[in-house]
Amino acid sequence: MEEIVDVKITSEDSVAVVAFKTASISDVEGIATASKNIKDFVDENHPHRLIFDFRGVKFFSSLVLGVLLEIRSKLASYNGEVAISAISPHLHKVFKITNLDKIFTFFPDRESAVKAVGC
Repeated sequence: MEEIVDVKITSEDSVAVVAFKTASISDVEGIATASKNIKDFVDENHPHRLIFDFRGVKFFSSLVLGVLLEIRSKLASYNGEVAISAISPHLHKVFKITNLDKIFTFFPDRESAVKAVGC
């Protein structure tokens, strides 16, 4: 049975924000559905700056890393950028272990991310 991976996509100060609203992001079908929704948004809106907000997320599957990389690649094709906000120290370690901390910019919270990348 598919678990819902709830994401809310908004725009703040010319920055697209993808906020995960699910504490545990692990269901394959749920991730696929969320990924499709995010990709559709990117394809329709071509945001130049996109923030993934992980506030409240306690766990995610490695599939989520694939989604982040895929979206980053899409935006990079037209000089867009992706940032990550409000990720827990535990989950940030995953980025360090995989060396993905070198290709994403991290911010402590959504507000500081919007302010920094929205310039």
